[in-house]
Amino acid sequence: MKSVGVMETIIEKVDPRQIDEHIMEQAGQLIAEGELVAFPTETVYGLGGDALHPEAAKKIYAAKGRPSDNPLIVHIAEFSDMERVAKTIPEQAKKLADAFWPGPLTMIVWKSDAVPSATTGGMDTVAVRMPNHPVALDLIRKSGCLIAAPSANTSGRPSPTEAQHVAEDLSGRIAMILDGGPVGIGIESTIIDLTEDKPMVLRPGYITPEMLSEVLGEEVVIDPGIIAADDTRKPKAPGMKYKHYAPKADMVIVDGAQDAVVAKINELTAARQAEGKKVAVIATEETKEQYDADVILCIGKRADEDAIAQHLYKILRECDELNVGEIYSECFQTPRIGQAIMNRLLKAAGHTVIHV
Repeated sequence: MKSVGVMETIIEKVDPRQIDEHIMEQAGQLIAEGELVAFPTETVYGLGGDALHPEAAKKIYAAKGRPSDNPLIVHIAEFSDMERVAKTIPEQAKKLADAFWPGPLTMIVWKSDAVPSATTGGMDTVAVRMPNHPVALDLIRKSGCLIAAPSANTSGRPSPTEAQHVAEDLSGRIAMILDGGPVGIGIESTIIDLTEDKPMVLRPGYITPEMLSEVLGEEVVIDPGIIAADDTRKPKAPGMKYKHYAPKADMVIVDGAQDAVVAKINELTAARQAEGKKVAVIATEETKEQYDADVILCIGKRADEDAIAQHLYKILRECDELNVGEIYSECFQTPRIGQAIMNRLLKAAGHTVIHV
């Protein structure tokens, strides 16, 4: 096995509607040989390696510069694959799989002996998901492996929603990138822990606690550590404990009534510009004309939650490309997936929020 040095990264375009079998066989072979391949899912791009091979897990951590106590999600293509990685499959997992798999839901269950602790960050539990993307599912099947895959970015940077983002972060560190075009959802999967007394959401996402409760017929609680920035417990789920998704510039979220938010951001912008800083503002269609910043990035219409989620990471990456010194963002407490969007924004801002 090659260690992570500088290697040539092959980039192959793959049309999800008409998959090139030859390319996919080559990609599957690389995974089977212990190499890393980045691939599209419906949420963000994943960085895949053989989930049951500890050396592959180590390579994933090394390529990303990711702390090794941050567990990896195991991606499967059939529900029966769960039997290989789970000690037992709870009844709740079957119900949730029937309702949401393939899809943006990750379940945490007790792990079987087949899963190396290198993949689970040393935990006795394993996170499992079945992605809803033809390229991802084909790669799992072609490789003959179960695929451990965190997001395909350098640890701490905004997650990649296009192959170009993966190339920016990981070219020369991984064997191949499968370019399946922009992803659909744009934020990572919801994570539900099924090893506690009550099912618990450890990472909010497109599938909400209400949707999970409805299927399970029982209350689903939200981990208090999601909101607490200073939670020091060992993470059970990816990204619970670290500053994440962050652009290079400092970022501040301004929360409150729309007019007050616009006024405050303009006031802060003027102060930063007076210090010679280049300022970016993340705004909506409704407010973008009201700001005086150097760069105004429109995330979409406030009513279109899906568009906000889809554009979030791309916009955070644009801030890096435009070399801004400070970023101000409106708050997006939208009705359905607002919690998931704000979870990502708060982590990107290191929980720096001004209430007006």
